[in-house]
Amino acid sequence: MDVLLIVLKFIVSISILNVWLFRFKKPTPWRGGDAKNLLDEFDAYGLSNGVAYAVGIIKVGLAILLLSSIYWEQLTWFAAGGIIVTMAGAIAMHVKIHDPIKKSLPAFIFLTLCVIIVFLTH
Repeated sequence: MDVLLIVLKFIVSISILNVWLFRFKKPTPWRGGDAKNLLDEFDAYGLSNGVAYAVGIIKVGLAILLLSSIYWEQLTWFAAGGIIVTMAGAIAMHVKIHDPIKKSLPAFIFLTLCVIIVFLTH
């Protein structure tokens, strides 16, 4: 497998896992609105805790699949495609609450990296 593809998959996967598993309760400059953690962020978007946990399960699952696709390439399109969709949703939520563009930057970067991953996959 192409080294660039492996690196991109690793960066996207580890970043998503970091946000959802290690930084869940911590503030970051990327949180929507004035949120101090992920549940506050989903509240700022007008979404319930249940939706936050569902999105988290989906994103963590897709990140694990993308990481697994380093070994099982057939998982790539599903995992990267799912991350593209979830990141588009994240950007839409930032737009919905009129966040500065800066707060959408991580989602835009991960979306773009997943588009590149899909494009580079044979």
